[in-house]
Amino acid sequence: MIRKPNMSVIILTFNEAKHIDRCIKKVGTLAKEIVVIDSYSTDDTAARAHALGARVLQHRFVNYSDQLNWALDNVTVQTDWLMRLDADEYPSERLTKELREQLAYLPSDVCGIVIQRQVRFLGKHIRYGGFGSMDVLRIWRCGTARCEARWMDEHMILARGKTKKLKGELIDDNLNNISWWTQKHVQYAAREAIDILNLRYGFLQQGPDERLQIWQTTIKRLLKERFYSRLPLGIRPVLYYFYRMIVLGGILDGPRGWAFNFFQGLWYRLLVDIKIMEIEKRMEFEGITVIEAIRTELGIDPLSLGEIQ
Repeated sequence: MIRKPNMSVIILTFNEAKHIDRCIKKVGTLAKEIVVIDSYSTDDTAARAHALGARVLQHRFVNYSDQLNWALDNVTVQTDWLMRLDADEYPSERLTKELREQLAYLPSDVCGIVIQRQVRFLGKHIRYGGFGSMDVLRIWRCGTARCEARWMDEHMILARGKTKKLKGELIDDNLNNISWWTQKHVQYAAREAIDILNLRYGFLQQGPDERLQIWQTTIKRLLKERFYSRLPLGIRPVLYYFYRMIVLGGILDGPRGWAFNFFQGLWYRLLVDIKIMEIEKRMEFEGITVIEAIRTELGIDPLSLGEIQ
């Protein structure tokens, strides 16, 4: 019998009947306990997860940061390590093998595990363009990490200890169609617009970027917040798209890669900018604050995030 690492897994879900069986079965060979935090799915996600042996809790969704930190505050596990997953993600065979062989023998000062997340779009791994393969901190010793209080692009922050990079991959392979994808990114655009507006107006308190443990993440955020965010609205998505396609080689990924970089690098970024324009237009014409404009235009209270501890 293969011995499982001393690790629990938290999976965030909402209407993930298409993915939850695959996710739980893949990670079930690794985890001693699987906890699903469900945002009141209207399909049979929760029932499927329960039938596969997961512990299922439900909590109203604000955003990923709030949902994950709620789980960390309210879920008691008996293992030394925790892993965070979305339902459309699963560990590769190489990552599974590494965790079985190495996790129990890591030095006590190693508190976080960095792995590469590989994004697949229409079944194809997106290798180029700067987004398809990214290092993420998804495994940590219990009690050593929390999620940044951000509306989008949130990362885990270690309170202490070092990280170790494994060679295995975390596969992000969403099976939904492009209509679902675009609808989901309309929601993402609203949340990202809040974070970008906060750079201009400073209405949120967020964890300091220097606490990020991954250099790749730190560099990307610095470029985004100190360079990209200062470029003219509407023009910067076009520049970013060509940067991804030409400089970062997105053109090498073929038709499905071109489609992904168009939708994620141009269409989505332009949508974020349009939402920012709408909010600032409302501020100007109605003479209201940015917080009031966000609440009216997006139906979101931007102050509903807690601070990172």
